[in-house]
Amino acid sequence: MQELVSIFVKAIFVENMIFAYFLGMCSYLAVSKTVKTGVGLGAAVIFVLGITVPINYLIENYLLAEGALTWIDPSFASVDLSFLSFIMFIAVIASMVQLVEMIVEKFAPALYGALGIFLPLIAVNCSILGGSLFMQERQYTNIVEATAFSLGSGVGWFLAIVAIAAIREKIRYSDVPAPLRGLGITFIITGLMGIAFMSFMGVEL
Repeated sequence: MQELVSIFVKAIFVENMIFAYFLGMCSYLAVSKTVKTGVGLGAAVIFVLGITVPINYLIENYLLAEGALTWIDPSFASVDLSFLSFIMFIAVIASMVQLVEMIVEKFAPALYGALGIFLPLIAVNCSILGGSLFMQERQYTNIVEATAFSLGSGVGWFLAIVAIAAIREKIRYSDVPAPLRGLGITFIITGLMGIAFMSFMGVEL
């Protein structure tokens, strides 16, 4: 249990997708103008990461990795389909994003309109694919660890976009120098937040 908590907390603070790896910056910058849209997209990212990483874990370990097909027949021990990882991961992600898009359009049409093109673009959000690739690289021992990592990564991305959205709403009323207004000050604040999150790297979990 302690190992799962460690993986979850590290994914939020120490290995934050935005502040540690700067993945998913396009959506992060474009949809963080208001807290409402930031919360909506952040929740969608949590859902997509929480679903796709465990599914891709199963695909990786029971279909694609070398020797993964031995559960069908021992004669498949030498079969290695890992070269299909990218296309399979992306196919799963695209399917889940399509599901999220349909749900949001059905139950929250106002949010669907506010998110616009950036909701379907979750499918090409590099933080989503990054979650599956990190899972593959770190070779988690079971699906529970992979799920803890995916949910932690999603929560970390959620916190990042909500935090920057809240700050951007406040700085509209601040006297920001004209050349820095908009994305300029947002990049500066993101960099400062990234430096702040680096302080968590010294925490032993």
